Amino acid sequence: MGYSGRPAPGVLHPSLRASLGPAAVLGALAAVALGVLFAGDDGPGAVDERIRPAAGGAGAPWHDVALAVDFWGEPAGAAALVAALVTGLLLLRRTRAAVLTVAGAGAAVAATTLLKPVVGRTINDGYLSYPSGHTAFVTALALVAALAAVGRFDPGGAAGTLLVLAAALVAGAAMGWAQVALGAHYATDAVGGWCTALAVVPAAAWLTDRIADGIAARRAGRGADAGRRKRR
Repeated sequence: MGYSGRPAPGVLHPSLRASLGPAAVLGALAAVALGVLFAGDDGPGAVDERIRPAAGGAGAPWHDVALAVDFWGEPAGAAALVAALVTGLLLLRRTRAAVLTVAGAGAAVAATTLLKPVVGRTINDGYLSYPSGHTAFVTALALVAALAAVGRFDPGGAAGTLLVLAAALVAGAAMGWAQVALGAHYATDAVGGWCTALAVVPAAAWLTDRIADGIAARRAGRGADAGRRKRR
């Protein structure tokens, strides 16, 4: 329930369910397919070989930019981003979106952490690389922020879907570029991280709404029972 007594708005807007559901399934399938393709590899694929020189060969100024972007996927930067987004959403009374910020980002990071040893792809003398947790994390936060914006402004089904996917693409591309430029990941690792976030965040949003709706229904039932007892 919201502060006004009305049910709190769902974090997964009804206009997005028909589009984000298939997108999440495609994201999961793509993440798995790439994981199978690069399982056990210790080097870049053909696509990675073409992309890495362009991403990492821009010189010192762009290297500094990449370090700055990378910071927001590191523990201190990530915690600051989550705290800022949660605080902003709570101030806007978007409680479910605030919960999803933690749940969605946590699910994305957990998924990439679990997948890395399963896939076993390595970079830089043995570091597990697929999928990119940094890319998954910032993509997850971008998805949550975009879902909250759609819920607040309701731009419509097609426009809302475009907003959500565009936000995820921009955030994921920025962090993915930084990871490739710094030599921390292959480009396909970043794509895998992006796909992982696309798979888990809509699922986490649906689950958040289901749990919150169940809690609200139980509270409403208890309130109705209390009202009937008072009238007796």
